[in-house]
Amino acid sequence: MKIIADNKIPFLKGVFEPLGVEMEYCPGNEINAATVKDADALIIRTRTRCNEDLLKGSKVKFIATATIGFDHIDTHYCDKNGIVWKNAPGCNSGSVMQYMASVLTRLAMQQNFSFKTSTLGVVGVGNVGSKVAAMASLLGMNVLLNDPPRARAEGETGFVPLDEIIRKADIITFHVPLNRGGTDNTFHLFDDEFVKKLKAGTTIINASRGEVVSNNVLISAFKQKRIKAAVLDVWENEPDIDTGLLSLVSIATPHIAGYSMDGKANGTAMAVRAVSNFFNLGLANWYPNNIPVPEKTEIEINCSGLSLQQVIGKAIISTYDVLNDNNRLRRSAHTFEHQRNNYPLRREFNTFRVKLHNAAAESVDILKRLGFKI
Repeated sequence: MKIIADNKIPFLKGVFEPLGVEMEYCPGNEINAATVKDADALIIRTRTRCNEDLLKGSKVKFIATATIGFDHIDTHYCDKNGIVWKNAPGCNSGSVMQYMASVLTRLAMQQNFSFKTSTLGVVGVGNVGSKVAAMASLLGMNVLLNDPPRARAEGETGFVPLDEIIRKADIITFHVPLNRGGTDNTFHLFDDEFVKKLKAGTTIINASRGEVVSNNVLISAFKQKRIKAAVLDVWENEPDIDTGLLSLVSIATPHIAGYSMDGKANGTAMAVRAVSNFFNLGLANWYPNNIPVPEKTEIEINCSGLSLQQVIGKAIISTYDVLNDNNRLRRSAHTFEHQRNNYPLRREFNTFRVKLHNAAAESVDILKRLGFKI
């Protein structure tokens, strides 16, 4: 059998070859109809659009995407033509949680606010949104949750309407899939009507899909002073992002919120297992055993004279400072894709050990619950 794989999926090379599988590795945006014609399976990321143009006339029977999102797969075409597809739900949820912790810490420093007097509205409470909400609660924030599909399935308890988040939240963060139309449409969810209802001085964060937030509406909201700030990890028209919008937002990153090495390893493992299960290849429990670690994994903090928020913030920023990614993108917006494909090593909280001096019990408890070793 033959598998075509995106050459930027880590830990994949050498996994299937010992089983006699022919592997061909290609840049994701260069995988085309000619490439896949005689392939049995594809292992891809979001840059490969799996639709009729790519798949018609091919031998492809199975597609695994090593990503949470699957809006790059024409699921209707695949289902109609007997092509099975699998995504990797939750694979990088811990990574996005870490990204959001760094973002919230940096926003608090920039805007000089206390977590304990701030309300975060989480729109989309799936694998990612749930972890973001739990993290924000640990930081001391008041958290409002909006997820219409979950509310319908589980009942309204614990969820609020979107309008309530728009009216009450100081910060609104999107963690929804991209749905174009239908009951749970999220395409341009942030539109003119959304902006009209906004509480004055709101900060908007989008770490879901670029098209969830309309570029034009966001620019207009800045001009009308309807929002205080915005953080964008995802953009309309990636990788050709709007540099005018880039100059307006407080924190800008090149679609890397989920790009911790842990998240990538999880995504690859879920894709490998999915292919293995479909073709009965015996790799049902495979996981990479060579995940690199940073040179420094111990963080030392003297808590004397520091507030609880400052102690937790120091630990978070020591593992990952979102401003490093922000600065790289601002220096070179045209290398958006290169920055994604050559992203530096980032590991999540559970890779790090924190050594605290003069610490309050509450800070120890919060750091442990965030995943740190103490």
